[in-house]
Amino acid sequence: MQVTVETTQGLERKMRVVVPSERVEGQVSEKIKETAQKARINGFRPGKVPMREVKRRFGEGIRQEVSSEIIQISYGEALQKEAINPAGMPQIDDVKIEEGQDLEFTATFEVFPEIEVAGFEGISVERLTSEILDSDVEEMIDTLRSQRMRYTEVDRCSQNEDKVNMDFEGFLDGEAFEGGKAEGADLILGSGQMIPGFEDGLVGLKAGDEKDLEVTFPEQYQAENLAGKDAVFKVKINTVSEPTLPELDDEFFDSFGVEEGSGLEAFRSELVSNMERELDNAIKAKVKDQVMDGLLETNEFEVPQALVDQEINRMRQEAVQQFGGGAQLDPNLLPAEMFSEQAQKRVKLGLLVSSIVEKNEIQPDAEKVRETIDTMASQYEEPDQVRNFYYSNEQQLSQIQNMVLEEQVVEFVLEGANVTEKSVAYQEAVRREAPGEAAEEGSDDAEQDAEA
Repeated sequence: MQVTVETTQGLERKMRVVVPSERVEGQVSEKIKETAQKARINGFRPGKVPMREVKRRFGEGIRQEVSSEIIQISYGEALQKEAINPAGMPQIDDVKIEEGQDLEFTATFEVFPEIEVAGFEGISVERLTSEILDSDVEEMIDTLRSQRMRYTEVDRCSQNEDKVNMDFEGFLDGEAFEGGKAEGADLILGSGQMIPGFEDGLVGLKAGDEKDLEVTFPEQYQAENLAGKDAVFKVKINTVSEPTLPELDDEFFDSFGVEEGSGLEAFRSELVSNMERELDNAIKAKVKDQVMDGLLETNEFEVPQALVDQEINRMRQEAVQQFGGGAQLDPNLLPAEMFSEQAQKRVKLGLLVSSIVEKNEIQPDAEKVRETIDTMASQYEEPDQVRNFYYSNEQQLSQIQNMVLEEQVVEFVLEGANVTEKSVAYQEAVRREAPGEAAEEGSDDAEQDAEA
């Protein structure tokens, strides 16, 4: 077998493979013999069909089938012979299949880049430190009580923080518009869920009241046909309910999984434990983000487009699942441009982390894997079942090992990076920095931990 490899551009390679005709003809002959034993042709007894007749009827299809198999096998052999590690599937073209002649084809593919990870001294990381004060715990309790707010129907005029149940329909120039109608809709006044002026216009109304609200949609409203338009909403109030904070009693504590009769101190203890876990996770996540961003900034190299395309397809699937499209939405309908930048970043980080792991022979720390699983299991009522789930499921265990391995890479980079510490308040430490995420999300996580 003859193999020649040409570098076309960047990471792209073009490999020409020539397979001796003897190999091809030998396999074609064997396949024809096998077919002759099985062929059922009128006028011939089973197994007695002449070879020339089998070749006449099936020869071309057999040659195509054998050639396809040989191309697949010889492609792998050629890669091994040339010590090439391809990134993604090849494009096979310029195929030459003729009886009695060598089989030839060209495989075009990308290879993985050679990565020399730069020194870590150019990476700056600010590690936050924080402690949980009594005031933080009280604030968290207030937040959790607010999230368990109870509403009681009242016979009075509505005011901010009340919940109203209403029917409404919106009109543009006297014509109802699509999506502007609802019945039995609940709304907390002052929550900012509706467009400016809508909620303010409902203050002072009682059950049974009707009102026409004149409002203007924001210029940047998501529905372009409504942006900047004046509208009238005809509203009918069905009920008005006032908020009441739940008492700090056994019923409230039980809703967070605290054993009945344990009291406030047990609840606070459980809450502090969850807040500490959330604080630790938040600090680690921010350090990791800085490390990964630092690796990207200090290492420039080309990434295989084939891997980026694979990641884009993976992100398309994730987006469809996240928004509940399921089988109803074809992921390929989502434009690649939506994901290309993030996909490039993910692929590049993956290659960098893999390079660090390989060149420094980093292995998942078995003790850290065990500790991670124990920590996750401790949040559930039946921790042993959770442990057994991970240790009996190879795929799930592998995910935990990869997570631990990534943490070890972060620690490895930190040993050579420029690390400074900054003491901040609890809320700042747990605050997520992604656009559009509320500062209170750390509180949400603590609540979910408590419920678990």
